Amino acid sequence: MLRMLIVSLILLAALPTGGNAANSADHNQKAILVTGASTGIGRKITERLAADGYFVYAGARKDADLQALGAIQNVQAVRLDVTKPQDIDAAVETVTKAGRGLYGLVNNAGVVTIGPLIDTKPEEFDLVMQVNAYGPYRVTKAFAPLIVAHRGRIINIGSISGILNETDGGAYQMSKHALETYSVTLARELAPSGVQVSIIEPGSYKSDIYKNEVNRSGAGGQYADEWTKLKEPEDVAAAVESALFEPKPKLRYMVVPDREQAEEIARRIRPAEGDAYLTRLD
Repeated sequence: MLRMLIVSLILLAALPTGGNAANSADHNQKAILVTGASTGIGRKITERLAADGYFVYAGARKDADLQALGAIQNVQAVRLDVTKPQDIDAAVETVTKAGRGLYGLVNNAGVVTIGPLIDTKPEEFDLVMQVNAYGPYRVTKAFAPLIVAHRGRIINIGSISGILNETDGGAYQMSKHALETYSVTLARELAPSGVQVSIIEPGSYKSDIYKNEVNRSGAGGQYADEWTKLKEPEDVAAAVESALFEPKPKLRYMVVPDREQAEEIARRIRPAEGDAYLTRLD
């Protein structure tokens, strides 16, 4: 069982980095909205989908990021802070008026905060929940009618932190655990409408998430340099494209950059001897 899990994780990490289903001639430039598209995973997803001929609404908050995203072919930059209902409403209006509809939504925007839970400032804890948990809820709720109309796909970017636990990352892990439950429940609720939901669970890939934490609160400095030196998240973008367009998408795509991390995850999620996850009283 452990060996099968490791092999599965490695196979997911080895998803092709060139176009796949997206290169088919019948996709008619389906439109996808990606939140948090300015850097890291969101930027890679945007670039990959646009390069494969899809039309991407790329959500970002800063003027410079919006300008850079708008310069990419097949991309329209959209001002979108997932904590602001007015931004979300304006984005819905923009997409609706464009007349393309919306086939896919990728809830990628995310933040992290570092420190013991009992020392985490309430405003930092609230920000993580507002972006990582409430954000996908708000954006999905707002765009659901467009997605349902196209019998489309909703992709939530979770994390291996949604199934694992470390010290000093409790608030982030709580938000990603919440996203696991949200994704599974949403998949069941939307299945009758023809909409399919997946959650992508990346391992350690290159990201500015800790650098942003340093700039915001001064914490996370011990991780910032390390995370910017990791592997580019091409594998994650490939998994997103598969979840969006393969005929029978999986509910979960766990994607890790190397065998070492796959083995570590496999060890840690394997039930320890003596653990009981199901108890029968009869």
